[in-house]
Order: sequence, then structure tokens, then C-alpha cells
Amino acid sequence: MNTKISGTAAFLGLITVIIGAFGAHSLKEKLDPEALQSFETGVRYMMYHVLALLLIANANGLSEKTKLIVSGFFFLGILFFSGSIFIITTSVVEARQIWFITPLGGLFFILGWLITGLSFFRSTSKN
Repeated sequence: MNTKISGTAAFLGLITVIIGAFGAHSLKEKLDPEALQSFETGVRYMMYHVLALLLIANANGLSEKTKLIVSGFFFLGILFFSGSIFIITTSVVEARQIWFITPLGGLFFILGWLITGLSFFRSTSKN
């Protein structure tokens, strides 16, 4: 399971770099500064969580079940949080049509971090 999580995270890292380059080079002239900053926030949070996925997948203090749950929350967070920001800032869809998706993605990130932290504390208390 760890190799699948790590492999998926590496692939998402590749996609993150491509999306970031696209934003920096192709959207600079098309988006206003506020929209470009939002787009960059989506890229930044995506990369943070790609790196977190790599760490989680290879962490010794977490059970396989916890790794799977946390990875699921982080994958959903990337999809909902970063994905909705990319869609909104590139004007594919108006923000008011999907406004609830971005905070839902943030909630997935929060849940993933909460479970990770609690799991490490539980793991430490057993040792």
C-alpha cells in the first residue's frame, strides 16, 4: 500500500509542477493579480500535501489503516480544495456555483492532519 500512496503522490507532484508552471507562464497575462494569487495558493497547498503524502506513506509510527485514511483525506483535499481554486480562478465555473467545494477540501485537509497527529500521539504513548 505504501508504494501505491508514494507512487500516486509522486505523480501528483509531477502534475503540481506542471500546473504551477502553467499558472506562472500562461495565466500571468490572463488573470488579475488576486486570481493569480488564489491560483498560486491552490498550487502551494497541493504541493504541501503531496509532500505530506510521501511522508505519511513512509512513516513508521502509523498503521497501514491510518496511512490509508489520512491519504484518502489528503487526496480528497487536493481534489476539492486545490481543484476548485483552479476551476474558479480560470473562470471555467463561477465561484458562486461551487463555493462550498473549497472549504470542504480544507476540511478534508484538517481531518487528515488531525488523524495524523492523534495517531502519532497514540503510537508514542504505547512505546
